[in-house]
Amino acid sequence: MTIAFFSDVHGNLPALEAVLADLDQRRPDMVFCLGDLVGYAPWPNEVVNEVRRRGIPTLAGNYDQGIGLASENCGCAYKTDTEKDLGAQSIAYTNHIVGPEERRYLRYLPKHMRLDFQEEPCTLSLLMVHGSPRKINEYLFEDRPEKSFLRVLEEAQADMLLFGHTHKPYHRTFAYEHESETRYRHALNIGSVGKPKDGDPRAAYQLLHLDEHTKLTDPASVRSELVRVAYNVEKAAQAVEASPLPNEYADMLRKAY
Repeated sequence: MTIAFFSDVHGNLPALEAVLADLDQRRPDMVFCLGDLVGYAPWPNEVVNEVRRRGIPTLAGNYDQGIGLASENCGCAYKTDTEKDLGAQSIAYTNHIVGPEERRYLRYLPKHMRLDFQEEPCTLSLLMVHGSPRKINEYLFEDRPEKSFLRVLEEAQADMLLFGHTHKPYHRTFAYEHESETRYRHALNIGSVGKPKDGDPRAAYQLLHLDEHTKLTDPASVRSELVRVAYNVEKAAQAVEASPLPNEYADMLRKAY
């Protein structure tokens, strides 16, 4: 079984279209979206409607929550006054152009989804969130201490945690003892479709492969595959520049930071 996960489209329709075209070719068994459909790019309605049209199960991201509630706060951790000013312009613009049906959809998206597998291919619990199980806008960065990360997974009762929000993909495993055997929990950041921050401007999403060899006692048997998809970044960047959005967001798309 192959499950696809994508997140953090952030209103970037060309990137989403490229990822969906890639998924149409690969034909995974299931597809999930982990939130933040809108913000920072000029196609929030088009992105929402394409995801709705395809019936893709979708979580609320912190930006979706803010727009759904018509709030001026996206729950983003801006560090400088410049970032705060740019962010204020982005959410004001997104609130201005998003349609009433699209806003209603964003407002009522769930905050987490869980898949419980039993016996085939193995018994495991897979939890999907946007930021973390504790908070929609908590950042789970790759350098988080192992004990802290394992505590998050244990409290969530998740053998596998899938999430986005940081826009930087990775897969970490954590060993723990269970009934005299060593088992492993997995944390997978699935990256960003529409606003990567890892220096690679291509859209990113994650494939998870489960089969008869998948075991919680063997970390290598849980196979994840980060997929990068090229798209017309310049088209998206120029659309940002032609909109009331700050031009800085176009530069971020081109350089992926």
